[in-house]
Amino acid sequence: MIDKYVTYLRDVRRYSPRTVTLYGDALRAFAQWAQTPGQAGGDGKGQAGGDGRGQAGGGVMADLIGHLIPSRIREYEGHLIDTGLKPRTVHLHMSALSGFCGFLMKEGVLKSNPAKAVKRPKMEKRLPEYYTEQAMDTYLSESEHEADADELQVLLSTAPDSKLAKELYNRRLRRLIVSILYTCGIRRAELIGLQIQSVDTGRKTFRVLGKGDKMREIPLIPSLLQEISLYLRAASFMVGKRPANAPLLVTDKGRPLYPEFVDRAVKAELQGQSGITGRKSPHVLRHSLATALLNEGTDLNAIKQMLGHSSLAATEVYTHNSVERLKAQYMNAHPRAKNEDRND
Repeated sequence: MIDKYVTYLRDVRRYSPRTVTLYGDALRAFAQWAQTPGQAGGDGKGQAGGDGRGQAGGGVMADLIGHLIPSRIREYEGHLIDTGLKPRTVHLHMSALSGFCGFLMKEGVLKSNPAKAVKRPKMEKRLPEYYTEQAMDTYLSESEHEADADELQVLLSTAPDSKLAKELYNRRLRRLIVSILYTCGIRRAELIGLQIQSVDTGRKTFRVLGKGDKMREIPLIPSLLQEISLYLRAASFMVGKRPANAPLLVTDKGRPLYPEFVDRAVKAELQGQSGITGRKSPHVLRHSLATALLNEGTDLNAIKQMLGHSSLAATEVYTHNSVERLKAQYMNAHPRAKNEDRND
C-alpha cells in the first residue's frame, strides 16, 4: 500500500521526485518502527488498535493498520522528537502519514484520518532567503557578454566537439538557467520540463506545466526572449536540429537537464558574485523574484498566479520579508527610534 501511495503521488498528484522520495522514506520508517518488537504498542502486531485483520485482509498490512490510530501516531511523533529531529522534519513525517491515511480512506481501508487528531510540534517561522535586486542586476550586467550575439558568433566559428565550443555553450546555458529562474520565478522541475514549443515568441510568453499538471503562462521580457533565441541557435549548432517538443535546455551532448545539473549551474554562476551570500539554489532565485515583485507593489494575487501557487497562503510568506525590510528602514529613519537607540 505504501508503494501504491508513492506511485499515486508520482503519477497522479505529480509531486516532485524529491517529495515522493521523502514521503516514501518517511512512511517506511513509520512501518519499521511500528513492526519493531518492544514498542509501546506491544510486540509489533497491532495490539495498540486491535489486530486490524478485518480491515485490511490480514498480514503485515493489517498489522500496520492497527498502528494507524491517534495514540500510536502521537507516540511515534514523540519518538521522532526524542531522536533529535527538528520540528520541520517531524512535520514532514506527520504530513506523509496524514496523506497516506487520506489515501487509505479513498481505498476504503480507513474510515477517518487519525493523523489529523495529532497536534504537531511548533516550528519557527523561517523567512524565505532571497538575493537583492541590486545583487542580481550586478550579476546579470557582468555576465551579459555570455548571452550576446557577438560571443555566439565566436561559438559558431568553432568545431562543435571542441573544448572551446563546449566551454562557450555551457557558459551560455548556465547564464540562461539563472536568467529564466530569476526572471520567471519558475520551479526547478518546471525549468527542466520546458520544451522548445513552450516559448511563444508572438505573444512573448512561456507556457509552463506546474504541479498537478496545471498549465500557466508567464510573460517574457524582451531581453530574456532575445537570450533564448540566441541560445537556441547555439543549441542547434552543438546538437543539431530538434523538434518542437524537445527539451528547451539541453547539455552540450543534447541530453535533457536533470536536478543536480541545474543546482550546480546556479551555484557555479552565483558563487563569488558581489552581494550574493548564503545558499545558491534555484528556489532562492524564485524567492528573489517574488520578493522583488512584492517590493515594487505587485498585487499578491498576480504573484500567486505567476508562481503557480495553489493558495494565497503560500504566496503571503513573502510579505514577511517586506515587513522586515520596512522595520529596518523605520528603525534607521524614524527620529524617535534613533533617539531611543542612542539612549539604550
